[in-house]
Amino acid sequence: MMRICVCILLLVLLGLSMFDPVDGRRTRFKPKPKDKTKEKPVEEIIPAKDIDIHQMSGKWYLLTVASRCQHLLEKGFKVEGTTITLTPPASTNSPLKVSTFTKLNYQCWEIQQHYETTKISSRFLLKGNMPVMNTEITVIDTDYSSYAILVYKRMKKITMKLYGRSTQVPDAIVDKFEELAKKHNLGLDVIFQFPDYGFCQSADKEYTLVMT
Repeated sequence: MMRICVCILLLVLLGLSMFDPVDGRRTRFKPKPKDKTKEKPVEEIIPAKDIDIHQMSGKWYLLTVASRCQHLLEKGFKVEGTTITLTPPASTNSPLKVSTFTKLNYQCWEIQQHYETTKISSRFLLKGNMPVMNTEITVIDTDYSSYAILVYKRMKKITMKLYGRSTQVPDAIVDKFEELAKKHNLGLDVIFQFPDYGFCQSADKEYTLVMT
């Protein structure tokens, strides 16, 4: 049972999240999925310029996710309140430390990860067991004080996430997120809004997953 929980958490963290399309609070409305043969080419992921990762340190709430991952669309796992805490690199060659708190089967989990820095200040790398399993994380927009939009890319699949310093952001930010997601063929039919309650503050040692 523990192994199954760990596998699910890994999928969640890599942007291949598994959320319930019925219980999850959708943004706007749910249009019918578009015919894949008519999809437009996906735009290049453009990283934000001159990002100061130190200004992004601290706690962020996961507000919204846009993804076409099969687990998200088919498996039906429910969304849970999720937060991340970023600890900036201590030196040039140090990683960005990421601590995630979320629930699985009513149990709080903490997942500790290290994102390796790159030559681009707004782009990071989470290494997998082999190069093809690496996940590229890109900050594409943030104002540091209220919101941040990140793109997770692995094996040509993209997941976009909207984080907030609080559980609410202005409608203009939500509109911006949806517009950016649309440019990557992630329409309103695959956008899921996370709950603004039920957040974990800590996790027992046996429910702490260290991926460093």
